[in-house]
Amino acid sequence: MREEKRRILGLDFGAKTVGVAVSDPLRITAQTVETIMRPQENKLRRTLARIEALAAEYDVEKIVLGFPKNMNSTLGERAEKTLEFKEMLERRCGLPVVLWDERLTTVSATQVLMESNVRRENRKQFVDQIAAGMILQGYLDRIGSEEQDG
Repeated sequence: MREEKRRILGLDFGAKTVGVAVSDPLRITAQTVETIMRPQENKLRRTLARIEALAAEYDVEKIVLGFPKNMNSTLGERAEKTLEFKEMLERRCGLPVVLWDERLTTVSATQVLMESNVRRENRKQFVDQIAAGMILQGYLDRIGSEEQDG
């Protein structure tokens, strides 16, 4: 019998929202969970507390955090804020946090919603969750292929 692995949490960290996704126990697929909203960009205590609660609820052993590099691979202001958030997450949750290149995931997530005929005014509430799912799915696909090759 195959032993069940602990889950992985995927996050899309934005200026006022954090999209959340979680892997299935076998780490094959990513499912969207929610979008955490905050009134101000620098108000992170409740956001961190919610992520910590979700990590406990889903028995998470690792967090994959979208890392927004510029298209030329340089790091801008958003990437610097993401690095700071990564450190806060590691301290708060006591879990390893892996950075994952997230270039174009929000664009792809918006495209998925448009193709699904989700009205423009409703897209924002889902786009971050879907982007988190895409970030996590990319990571899951990578570790899955590494396990098959190894």
